[in-house]
Amino acid sequence: MGRAPSVSEREIEANRQHESATPADLHIQCRNQHFAKALLERRRWVGGDPFASAFFNCLSAIFPKGEGFFIESLKKFRDRTPPKLQGEIRSFIQQEATHSREHQFFNEHLASCDLDISRLEQSIADVVNRIRAMPEISHLVGTMCIEHITAILAAEIISNPRHLEHADEQQRKLWLWHASEEVEHKGVAFDTWLHMTRDWNPLKRWYVRSAFMAKISLGFTINRSKGVIDLLRQDGISGLRAWTGLAHYALIGAAPLRRTMWPWLQFFKPGFHPWDIDDRHLIQLAESEYEAAIMDPGSVSAEVSVLEDEPPEEGLKKVA
Repeated sequence: MGRAPSVSEREIEANRQHESATPADLHIQCRNQHFAKALLERRRWVGGDPFASAFFNCLSAIFPKGEGFFIESLKKFRDRTPPKLQGEIRSFIQQEATHSREHQFFNEHLASCDLDISRLEQSIADVVNRIRAMPEISHLVGTMCIEHITAILAAEIISNPRHLEHADEQQRKLWLWHASEEVEHKGVAFDTWLHMTRDWNPLKRWYVRSAFMAKISLGFTINRSKGVIDLLRQDGISGLRAWTGLAHYALIGAAPLRRTMWPWLQFFKPGFHPWDIDDRHLIQLAESEYEAAIMDPGSVSAEVSVLEDEPPEEGLKKVA
């Protein structure tokens, strides 16, 4: 029998196969949805479930600063990529800018429900600042890893109606809209990484992204768990009840953690690409649940271009 290929050889072959794994006919577009007036009807807006509500609220709390960092990171590399990828990065920036704007409004509504998310916001700011202190390429690989986590969560939210089945209607539309665009642009940061590391040794390429994902995932799980517990405490649930309830929700009930474990593990496969799984049907499925407001590129640019040309913190304030 012949010698089994090494990890390096498998990565070389897989990279050769997956450099262009993003569908050629994929069109990333900004659907300029507006949910500013979608007030929360109740604190436990996900069907009265305190654990599901705290989970989604925790995610929303980190989106503005997190997505501002993603925009900042990809802008550093945009002009060094091929024209097609440059266009995809621009669309990515437009989508993330509108997500930041709408989740800023959502977070303001949380404050109206007497929920304090300042500690959650500080937590993500600390993570982002630590990554900013690293070499430039780490900004890109960090963005790529978190985008993968976000994309698999988005796919799970759309494909499993249980997550938002009894949620307030306008909030359900907000999250489905956001999730659909996360699925749509899930390969942009990865393709930017592939281009910028095209001259790297394949084994180094695989090791760096895998090691970074392991570290990012551990921090994401710990910090989001602490954030959910913080919000539950403010909702009158603490101690053992909070932790056991969170564990049941994450692993047994709606189980967003357990149900995304396999697609998360796929990231560590040599030659992995997010579009190995073509789940564009989820975009159409989500769009059928809300009124799509797909804008022409010129109109979208006028709406969010200020965020492209300003530092992320200032830009997010302007679009909010």
